[in-house]
Amino acid sequence: MAFSAGAGSGPKSDMNVVPLIDVLLVLLIIFMVTAPTPSYQIKVDLPQKSSDPPPQPENPPQPISLKITAIGEVLVNNTPVPLSALQDQFEEATGSRTQLLPLDEQPKLEIEVDPAAEYEVLAKVLARAKNAQMEKIAFVDQSAQ
Repeated sequence: MAFSAGAGSGPKSDMNVVPLIDVLLVLLIIFMVTAPTPSYQIKVDLPQKSSDPPPQPENPPQPISLKITAIGEVLVNNTPVPLSALQDQFEEATGSRTQLLPLDEQPKLEIEVDPAAEYEVLAKVLARAKNAQMEKIAFVDQSAQ
């Protein structure tokens, strides 16, 4: 194959496509940036406003006070409890072993977590509460006390 230096050839009549490619790349980047990202729906059960609230129970059960310390210790009503025995206490409180108590008769679980505590302990406590079918779970803020 022989290449010529273009000494004998005349002017080129080919179209210069470099500016066209530049414009197309800029448009591609603009469309990539402005395109909506796919979103995934997360099901969250939010409480709905009711025109007639249910009557308050006359003798509500005492709430269960649960505290998670910085070292990962779990205290139920200021008594240390191992994580393995926690679900049994929750099931006893909700009656889920025999017959599940109505929602207004279930005690509220008030969880207080030390800011230095590991999230894994809290996740295990919440999993055990869910497995025991506890519906009323509240987080207590230490700074509010």
